[in-house]
Amino acid sequence: MTDAATEDLTDGFHLIIDALKLNDLSTIYGVPGIPITDFGRMAQAEGIRVLSFRHEQHAGYAAAIAGFLTKKPGICLTVSAPGFLNGLTALAHATTNCFPMILLSGSSEREIVDLQQGDYEEMDQLAIAKPLCKAAFRVLHAEDIGIAFARAIRAAVSGRPGGVYLDLPAKLFGQVMDAAEGAKSLVKVIDPAPAQLPAPASVNRALDLLKSAKRPLIILGKGAAYAQVDEDIRAFVEKSGIPYLPMSMAKGLLPDTHPQSAGAARSLALKEADVVVMVGARLNWLLSHGKGKSWGEPGSKKFIQIDIEPKEMDSNIEIAAPVVGDIGSCISAFLAGMGDNWASPSAEWTDAIKTKVETNVARMAPKLQNNNVPMDYQGALGAIRTVIKENPEIILVNEGANTLDFARSIIDMYKPRKRLDVGTWGVMGIGMGQSIAAAVETGHQVIAIEGDSAFGFSGMEVETICRYNLPICIVVFNNNGIYRGTDINSTSDDVASTVFVKDARYDQMMAAFGGVGVYVTSPADLTVAVNEAIALGKPTLINAVIDENAGTESGRIGNLNPQSVVKKK
Repeated sequence: MTDAATEDLTDGFHLIIDALKLNDLSTIYGVPGIPITDFGRMAQAEGIRVLSFRHEQHAGYAAAIAGFLTKKPGICLTVSAPGFLNGLTALAHATTNCFPMILLSGSSEREIVDLQQGDYEEMDQLAIAKPLCKAAFRVLHAEDIGIAFARAIRAAVSGRPGGVYLDLPAKLFGQVMDAAEGAKSLVKVIDPAPAQLPAPASVNRALDLLKSAKRPLIILGKGAAYAQVDEDIRAFVEKSGIPYLPMSMAKGLLPDTHPQSAGAARSLALKEADVVVMVGARLNWLLSHGKGKSWGEPGSKKFIQIDIEPKEMDSNIEIAAPVVGDIGSCISAFLAGMGDNWASPSAEWTDAIKTKVETNVARMAPKLQNNNVPMDYQGALGAIRTVIKENPEIILVNEGANTLDFARSIIDMYKPRKRLDVGTWGVMGIGMGQSIAAAVETGHQVIAIEGDSAFGFSGMEVETICRYNLPICIVVFNNNGIYRGTDINSTSDDVASTVFVKDARYDQMMAAFGGVGVYVTSPADLTVAVNEAIALGKPTLINAVIDENAGTESGRIGNLNPQSVVKKK
């Protein structure tokens, strides 16, 4: 074939790359290998940033959180079968959390898979993926690549966002077609997530109910943070005068120190409120399904729920005023409908919340200022709390049991989408993937506060962090085990199942790959180490020694652990 003839042709490799670039998708998270090794090289050559991880699951978590941060589908690329399966957990996680993500996986040839003839890494990946994502497509012909990516992008970001799977058989990459025809086959997606306006009657119904409330409460969920209509949400909260509670990844939509924040009076606010406005939040297990002791007497409150998914309404209890639409359009309609003379709640209600907040904050303050050695959670997190206050642009990634639960209530956030954590499923192992994507997508300093158990799920990705020289400071809260490091196995020489190697030096893992490793035992030293990491802007891991007696079983959800009532003879 002549050079001139070659220039008039294109192939599956380049059509996939061109489809991504045409739709402004310029970053891929993944793991190279058969059959997508050359694709990664070609994508880099065409100006796409390809970040190679040590495990597909963490690349998937990176892609998922990239979707949350950018409102564009994060792209994860894996090899076939085992690699695909490794990425599948992250795809399901993205769908559950409503993060737009596309999982691209190479796969075996259909003819052999369908006859089950034993191809290399043979698996019907499309069938496996379908139940775990919003949509799943297989592309068999190069001329269909443009349409396939258009459908995947639109499915990922429209309506309630989520994960999408694209199956790319090995033969597809090498398929050749006329370059001009290939260019014509590509699709630039127009308005992939169109506004969904709420019905005026639903807005009026909601506002009428809100006007009648004596003790109203607003709950902001991560859907409100995803919407990126921060100024309108702030205007709605402040215009209403209503106390608000942010769910963990909605922290910072308004500063946690805002006078209307009821975060430090959560129990009182949930129990005593009579009308609750849910903005991008779901009444799932994280809010006790909207019932139970934490919500006071059954039937004592009515709910207004803003959500783009109609099926979310009445999922656990009756929603008195459902408002279906995208959050930006709904909040805009609420602001217009409130007019200029909206009456704030009674001073009796707002003062009760403020008093409880002030009391709880004052009671906690001395605990957060202690300099105990070894550290407890309050002293260690109190130190980082101060650092975050002084550096509000920092992105905080957080996972663990006690490490997650304490940090969620102790560390204040001041700007939106600065706190990233385990999400709806409470998945452990998101830490390094989310940290990498946060640093890549925003360019900001990241601090990852990790329980030692949670860090173990993705710790090898410290090499990835060092390889790309990312501004990530990992703080491992090392208490020698899961929940605590004190459990005893009295039946054999094996250690208890929740206990790790005592005094493990996680800091030396980072140093082994060329990063900075630091070992600290006091809150004062932790403060110095974190500030030095920020100033340096280099990969850093701080091994923070926590009293192994300080934790509690399963953090604050130990009630989800069934208890055996059978006693063996």
